[in-house]
Amino acid sequence: MSRSINRQPLWPKIRPYVAVFDPALGFTLLCIMLFALVVQFSAAYDFEGRMADHLRNFFIAFMVMWLIANLKPQFMMRIAPPLYLVGVLLLVAVELFGDISKGAQRWLNLGFIRIQPSEIMKIAMPLLLAWFFQQRENALGWKEFMVAAILLAIPGILILHQPDLGTALLVFGSGFFVIFFAGLSWKVLAGLFASFLAALPVFWTLMHEYQRQRVMTLIDPTQDPLGKGFHIIQSTVAIGSGGFTGKGFLQGTQTHLQFIPERTTDFIFAVLAEEFGLLGAMVLLLLYICLIVRGLVIAANAPTVFTRLLAGAIAMIFFVYAFVNVGMVSGILPVVGVPLPLMSYGGTAMVTLGMGVGILMSIQNNKKLVQT
Repeated sequence: MSRSINRQPLWPKIRPYVAVFDPALGFTLLCIMLFALVVQFSAAYDFEGRMADHLRNFFIAFMVMWLIANLKPQFMMRIAPPLYLVGVLLLVAVELFGDISKGAQRWLNLGFIRIQPSEIMKIAMPLLLAWFFQQRENALGWKEFMVAAILLAIPGILILHQPDLGTALLVFGSGFFVIFFAGLSWKVLAGLFASFLAALPVFWTLMHEYQRQRVMTLIDPTQDPLGKGFHIIQSTVAIGSGGFTGKGFLQGTQTHLQFIPERTTDFIFAVLAEEFGLLGAMVLLLLYICLIVRGLVIAANAPTVFTRLLAGAIAMIFFVYAFVNVGMVSGILPVVGVPLPLMSYGGTAMVTLGMGVGILMSIQNNKKLVQT
């Protein structure tokens, strides 16, 4: 007897697990990553081993994205509450036992690994709120929005207290967009904005000294050009000197004479603008717009409240990342330590964003499934 009588081809079996990449989203992501490798190569030219680390981070983020893309939205719904609870408990543990570094208490040493629990909340927060609104799909009122606001405030306040303004901003943003897409009234938004403006003096007194200094530096970086204002001054000089087409690959003087601080991480946009000019910056921003729009299209076509809210929030998180980073490097926003998505060096943010893209792909792959 032949053993191959009942043998089936391998590809049909593994195809559902391999072909999980949304073509439009995958192509846009590939273009951003290729652009990132070129810019990072120039920025990290004098950092031995950094490009190898960056490639490793890309690979890890890609694998995480692929794994998440193979998960079902129903599974994400089930893990949303416990993931949020674990994240909050870890934030409390950071408050009690966390390692202090450079005046901030953000890391938790578990013995075999050192983690930053606030990163978990960037994904856990929109998951939890999307799950919450899914459970109350037919009974949304002001009480539900109040509960959602409290669920958002708990981790946000804990992260602010570390202090970590950049991560807190991203966590608040990820939760706010879920609440907004759930149907938050424009009147309420206007009232919240007016209340925020009225409370600015109170916020000012509650801010840490370094945070107040960042705001004052934004207003007038020349008051301390060799200290607090050095970052903004040098980055804006680099952006302006690039002109329309840039100075050319590896030809950035501000970059390679080491005037741009943190040029491989938070200020990599200044490297891009100096060497590739306004044209290169516009290409990158267009790629981000394509990524965000595709995410919003996936959200619009999602079959359930949970998937619509989650996809919409993930797409807008990319907007917050890009807007805040470009804004702070350009000198129109305070420096808050937010990386440029998929461009900046750093494994944690790369993996988090990879998870976000994986979630979008999972929702797109399962848009025809009826929730059970």
